[in-house]
Amino acid sequence: MKVIIETLEQIVRDMGADAEVVLTRPDAQFGEFACNVALQLSKQLGKNPREIAQDIADKMTTIPEVRTVNVAGPGFINITLTDEALYEIISQPQAKTLQGRKILVEYSDPNPFKPLHVGHLYTALVGDTMARLIENAGAETIRLNYSGDVGLHVARSMWAIIRYIGGESPDKLDDVPEAERAEWLGVRYVEGTAAYEDDEAAKAEIIECNKRVYALHDADDHESNFAKIYWTCRTWSYDYFPRLYQQLEITPFARFIPESEVTPLGVKTVREQLLKGVYRESDGAVVFDGEAYGLHTRVFINSAGLPTYETKDVGLSLTKWRDYQFDQSIIITAAEQQQYMQVVLKSIEQFAPEPALRTLHLTHGLVKLVGGVKMSSRKGNVLLALELLDASRRAARANRENASEDTVLAAVKYAFAKVKVGGDIVYDPSESVALEGNSGPYLQYAHARACSILSKAQSEKEEGSKKKEELEQDERLLLRKLTEYKDVVEKATTDLMPHHICNYLYELAQEFNRFYEKNRVIGDAREATRLSLVMLYRDTLARGLALLGIAAPESM
Repeated sequence: MKVIIETLEQIVRDMGADAEVVLTRPDAQFGEFACNVALQLSKQLGKNPREIAQDIADKMTTIPEVRTVNVAGPGFINITLTDEALYEIISQPQAKTLQGRKILVEYSDPNPFKPLHVGHLYTALVGDTMARLIENAGAETIRLNYSGDVGLHVARSMWAIIRYIGGESPDKLDDVPEAERAEWLGVRYVEGTAAYEDDEAAKAEIIECNKRVYALHDADDHESNFAKIYWTCRTWSYDYFPRLYQQLEITPFARFIPESEVTPLGVKTVREQLLKGVYRESDGAVVFDGEAYGLHTRVFINSAGLPTYETKDVGLSLTKWRDYQFDQSIIITAAEQQQYMQVVLKSIEQFAPEPALRTLHLTHGLVKLVGGVKMSSRKGNVLLALELLDASRRAARANRENASEDTVLAAVKYAFAKVKVGGDIVYDPSESVALEGNSGPYLQYAHARACSILSKAQSEKEEGSKKKEELEQDERLLLRKLTEYKDVVEKATTDLMPHHICNYLYELAQEFNRFYEKNRVIGDAREATRLSLVMLYRDTLARGLALLGIAAPESM
């Protein structure tokens, strides 16, 4: 609370000392806030920290918002607020800590011609939550989606597509049903990858196919049969992505950036910086020596003269900077790209330090089903995004026949968000859809239960607006927990860690359950006060779930 911190800071200055004042949240039995500033001042003032703490506590009793101040242990200051102060904390708006900043958030990044796997699903859902947090903090938030429409993975698919349809005959693509196109492309990718790895003749053909894909972009070719096959299948993917995101109920992206758009700038920049010594030639390729910076060397243009992913990321970074002049650019990828991105950004830092130093690369672990193993789309045993969603639907409907799509999405989104970003996720469909335990559907049910209680009141608005009485202990514990919400959201935003919100919402629901088990609401003499608490609880759950992209139903 601002007034508490300001008062403590003034007391410290009046003592002729200097120390950072930080408030923490102790266990409920010790009050709302705790401060260890007395321990910091002991050496400066040459006094026992408990003596200093008592002196500070005596000077804080005049603050209207403070009910009691106690000294504990070697010199901790424990502060208990008045009921009115607790209500005031809740009534204050969320701090807009990122007001005036422009922040790009790039996530999901699926590639055309390939199936969307659970890694794409994870970054789509958790990236959406991070963007919601940043937007909630007042930043101008621009959601970007980068996809690889050129490169060897495309060539593998194109080779297999042409082989499957019996040559460069684009009309044959009309035989693929619209509903099956995404899956059909995924199968072709697996076929092309297997051929590339197992058949030297096929590998040579795929390498040639890769050159043709780049060439059709250079020539802006839309008329050759090869080009028609490419553009048709590319369109299939780009039509499919938004449909999936709409199904996932995530905020629409401001822009899809294909690799083909940024590749020319990347190539031009790398070749210019080659002449300036940032990059160097090695066996016919262009590389960046990362060893000089404690990293490793990577190829940016291969010996065939084709750009690698590294050069495309150079073009992407410079495109973002040119088009947005951002304060921060956040990129979310799998952990396996961590060292790769370090080298790319270090190379960019040599000639364009601002976009490089303003870029934050976040990584996540593997997503597996219970009992599963790491899977690879190259081998065809990838766990697809839709397969995980289908597994959740089956588990939800086995749990209860009328399970809604909102419940399924809540199960998946919450299961992903509650794991600290960076760790592996072992997804258990049955556990994720349960109405008991730390799950999304459990919190949806908690919200619906609060709505049900309020609906039983004769007039929610009238009862909830009556003058509040002095709180009883159980009521106060619930209100105290509600006051933590804004701090938790701020921490989740600062750390870019949505799991803080998940942990809090689950703890809040448990706190409410303890309150409700022991305290009657409807028909009790304290109904007005308790209804106001139920309303605050309901609204806090709804706001927290909204930040996670989860619907808050009024009934289940």
